[in-house]
Amino acid sequence: MHRVRLLIFDWDGTLADSAAQIVSAMQTAIRGLKLPERSDEAIRELIGLGLNEGLQRLYPELQLQGLRALLDGYRARWLSEGAGEAPLFAGALGAVHDLHARGYRIAIATGKSRRGLDRSLAHHHELARVVVNSRCADETASKPDPLMLRELLLEERLQPEQALMIGDTEYDMAMAQAIGMPGLGVACGVHESGRLRRAGAAAVLDAVRALPGYLEGRLQGSA
Repeated sequence: MHRVRLLIFDWDGTLADSAAQIVSAMQTAIRGLKLPERSDEAIRELIGLGLNEGLQRLYPELQLQGLRALLDGYRARWLSEGAGEAPLFAGALGAVHDLHARGYRIAIATGKSRRGLDRSLAHHHELARVVVNSRCADETASKPDPLMLRELLLEERLQPEQALMIGDTEYDMAMAQAIGMPGLGVACGVHESGRLRRAGAAAVLDAVRALPGYLEGRLQGSA
């Protein structure tokens, strides 16, 4: 960990406490479009994937192109009605600013669309000002494909061992594992701790607020 220079955070379920809002919005869309019912748990399970990948898993019996068109239209109406942004987890903002002050570069790798992430960062502008780079599922390959991590490393001119992926799902851990990047799980999101460890997490923290202390301990241990 003493070589890590770039911290790459997932957004939903890691920095933002947004799982309940995402599930509610999707259930509203499902009802509004009269699609076959799906459970809250089935929707929650797919948080972190890009919209296309999540829809394909949620409705494998339906054609993606038509389904995506319907949902895009519904989402546009939902956003235009001023749906509120999910809050950051307690202590997340302070932790990220602390880590930035220590010299770590801060990036985001998310299943959100670019429009969605830009909207979230505009709302959470105090966090946005320390983010140096980001990748979204609609501008590269969706998780668990590691392409978004490869692209961030290329732009930052770093090797996988010089970065750390922090996320709440096995998709985050899987894409880090695929390229030899260390990964840390957070238990505040959608996948439970054992699942994150099985997916390759070196450790699972309660939440991002514990990350500065964890990294400081690792640095002291390697001294």
